[in-house]
Amino acid sequence: MARTFFVGGNFKLNGSKQSIKEIVERLNTASIAENVEVVICPPAPYLDYASSLLSKSQVSVGAQNAYLKASGAYTGENSVEQIREVGAKWVILGHSERRTYFKEDDVLVADKTKFALEQDVGVILCIGETLEEKKAGVTLDVVKRQLKAVLDKVSDWRNIVIAYEPVWAIGTGLAATADDAQDIHHSIREFLAEQLSREAADKIRILYGGSANGSNAASFKDKADVDGFLVGGASLKPEFVDIVNSRQ
Repeated sequence: MARTFFVGGNFKLNGSKQSIKEIVERLNTASIAENVEVVICPPAPYLDYASSLLSKSQVSVGAQNAYLKASGAYTGENSVEQIREVGAKWVILGHSERRTYFKEDDVLVADKTKFALEQDVGVILCIGETLEEKKAGVTLDVVKRQLKAVLDKVSDWRNIVIAYEPVWAIGTGLAATADDAQDIHHSIREFLAEQLSREAADKIRILYGGSANGSNAASFKDKADVDGFLVGGASLKPEFVDIVNSRQ
């Protein structure tokens, strides 16, 4: 089944109005194939600004996080309605940094995912194992547990994109090979087929989120279950365009 290639750029806690303007202008002027969907995720204060600068229909803006309440006494949080109002069509949830630094567990990630979908915002759902879990040989157990928490609360996955991020490969200089990623992605899809249906699983896009860059992105080109990338640091650089066009 043909799934639209998807590349997300997670700026994390980086950027200024000037740097974001440069990134967006680079995308606006670049030659980007029509069969790719690009989502850039700047820090929340710049969502509206980034959205206002975009001119390509296949490039949109996503938030890096959102809460599970529409409003209220939740100091420092961003609501889904608020990020949508300033241009976000997607939100990253369950990122390893949220799970690790801010102690977000599987249930909270699932609740946030359900709420975001109910507010008509697509979810880039991050899953993945740590180095310790990889060494222990429990990678599939970990990703299945993380997915099951969401499966227990969400039955319609049409607006979810999964980002498999081997935590041990983020910012460490280590990286899974394209074959490694394909093996894990295939297992994830088979698990989703068991839990949902074959038809539903075949429509879900599964991204690789383990330090993709302009040099290695093309090596994933022919992997049947790698439907794109969630890019970290490289999304701030000119090579992001090379990653976006790595299927061409």
